[in-house]
Amino acid sequence: MAAENVIKQCVEVLEHIISDDTVPRNIRRSAESVKSTLLNEEDSKAIRAASAISILDEISNDPNIPLHTRTLIWNVASQLETVPVE
Repeated sequence: MAAENVIKQCVEVLEHIISDDTVPRNIRRSAESVKSTLLNEEDSKAIRAASAISILDEISNDPNIPLHTRTLIWNVASQLETVPVE
C-alpha cells in the first residue's frame, strides 16, 4: 500500500480517537499532535511516520488510556511502521 494511503488511514483513525469523549483529554491532545505531525508536508513521509510512532508509543503507555483506544493506537503505529524510508 502506498505511504500516502497509510498516512491517510491513520489520520482517519486519529480523528476518531480525537472525537471520542470517553478518551481522556490528554490522550486526545496527543492524538491531535500525531495528526498534525502526519499532515506536515514539510517533512518526508518516513520522518513524519517515525515522529508519529514515537508519540504514539508514549500515549500507549499512559495508564489512563481506555483499552479500545490503546488497541487503535497500536494499530496506527503498526500501519505507520510499513511506511518505507525513501
